[in-house]
Amino acid sequence: MTSDAKSPDEYAAGQSGDRKQAVMQLRAVIKKNLPSGFTETMGYGMIGYVVPLERYPAGYHVNPALPLPFINLASQKNFIAVYHFGLYASPSLLSWFKEAYPRYVKTRLDMGKSCIRFKNTAHIPYELIGELCSKMSVEEWIELYEKNTTPGGSTGKG
Repeated sequence: MTSDAKSPDEYAAGQSGDRKQAVMQLRAVIKKNLPSGFTETMGYGMIGYVVPLERYPAGYHVNPALPLPFINLASQKNFIAVYHFGLYASPSLLSWFKEAYPRYVKTRLDMGKSCIRFKNTAHIPYELIGELCSKMSVEEWIELYEKNTTPGGSTGKG
């Protein structure tokens, strides 16, 4: 479910009910905890946190004209999603997150490769999401991204 919102403020304001509050709170937590160098933007119809092209001119390998994505925040049809690409690229970060999650939320972790899904806004572990956002600098993300998307890296073409 994508949005036509032109800005993160417009995206958050366009949500309804408890989703609006949850998106606003997640956005605040991400912005507070994300290391400097990432930029908040809109991309793919959701809020994105990216490495700007000025910082990483090679851009995103799928479309080098786009900045390198790191985290996305979206209100989907049946859940709110936080897409953290570092979880997909770093087995140690993923392991840490999976181990920490039950200390914050008693419900089962619902996630894909980089997508953490929250069907109930009351079960969003804001403190844990903040800690997750703080764990990787721009430099570390670029290094990990290049390792995983260049020949010889663990994912080859990405």
